[in-house]
Amino acid sequence: MSVVSEHMARCIAQGSMIRRMFEAGIELRKKYGADAVCDFSLGNPDLAPPPVVAKAMRDLADRLHEPASLGYMPNAGFPWALDKLAAWLSEQQGVTLTRADVMLSCGAAGALNAFLHTVLEPGDEVLGIAPYFVEYGFYAGNHGGVFRALPCRPADFGPDFAAIEAAIGPRTRAFIANSPNNPSGAVYSLEDMTRLAALLDEASRRNGRPIYLISDEPYRFLAYDGLTVPGVLPLSPHAVVVGSFAKNYGLAGERVGYIALSPSLEDKHTMMAGLILSNRTLGFVNPPVVGQYLMAAALGSSTDEALAVYTRRRDRLAGILRDAGYEFTLPKGTFYFFPKAPGGDDQAAVARLTEQRILAVPGSGFGYPGHFRLSFAVEDAVIERSAEGFRKARG
Repeated sequence: MSVVSEHMARCIAQGSMIRRMFEAGIELRKKYGADAVCDFSLGNPDLAPPPVVAKAMRDLADRLHEPASLGYMPNAGFPWALDKLAAWLSEQQGVTLTRADVMLSCGAAGALNAFLHTVLEPGDEVLGIAPYFVEYGFYAGNHGGVFRALPCRPADFGPDFAAIEAAIGPRTRAFIANSPNNPSGAVYSLEDMTRLAALLDEASRRNGRPIYLISDEPYRFLAYDGLTVPGVLPLSPHAVVVGSFAKNYGLAGERVGYIALSPSLEDKHTMMAGLILSNRTLGFVNPPVVGQYLMAAALGSSTDEALAVYTRRRDRLAGILRDAGYEFTLPKGTFYFFPKAPGGDDQAAVARLTEQRILAVPGSGFGYPGHFRLSFAVEDAVIERSAEGFRKARG
């Protein structure tokens, strides 16, 4: 007799790969020392927050004598924080948003769960493109939905429109587009996003209910070589944007994320009421107080320095992988490489890397066997000392 639900048992089994990877890292550090291990497994931004964040933290500390300074606020977030968020997103997305169009939550994960909780009926399908962030499947399952991963265009990891059209059915309720993409580093073009939005809108009319285009954008700021990530909100009345401040402002642990609705969404007030209620009843209650102050201070801060650092790291790791004989597509965004596994077995490739004290994540964990993920959110010294290990693991 199981002590957990069947859904949770499946989730635990799927998560065991990541747990084993973390355990292997711990053992390697114990055996060889932390400086001997090259850990490319975690997508944990290692750059400091912008200086305005430290000032905002000091300013907030000076106000903690005020009554309820860290108390509750409306479930969607402080009105002043929502105003600042709406203005920032309006410029980014190319539409006019107000506080009524946005909600803050506990990270992008909290916002995405609140949205799926609001729109899914039992058995509804959420589509996405493999490789994909593995927790999408858990998030859909949390609310009675089913996540279906569809093949990408192998050449550039972009949307395979024939596969998408074939997959859409009467139970399709949402499509998650993650661009810049974790783990592939792909950036979907404006042409691709426009075509995707039009395809989903036509299917919405055919089905008689909306299919929502969810643009998951925590890596929006990390697009290389002059690429621009297109705004999705102008493309469809059923478009929504989910994001956070974890990667661009180094606030991952503060767990502040958001969701923004297309201003042309029909009956958006009912949708927002549902999102706010979900934010509360799922147990998030409201976004973190401290995080909202830090977010508001950081909004609009330049990310050029971070982009320069990650560009340098990307180019150096690309050189190391190329010299060692790995095949890969140069990332257009994010801080991930997704090389092909030599011989096609990603588990075996990661095991060989582990023997060389290099930690990576098998592509199987992202629904895409035959590749492995490397995060270059690491110090330059880690990248430099990995060169010999990559060569030896390649054979």
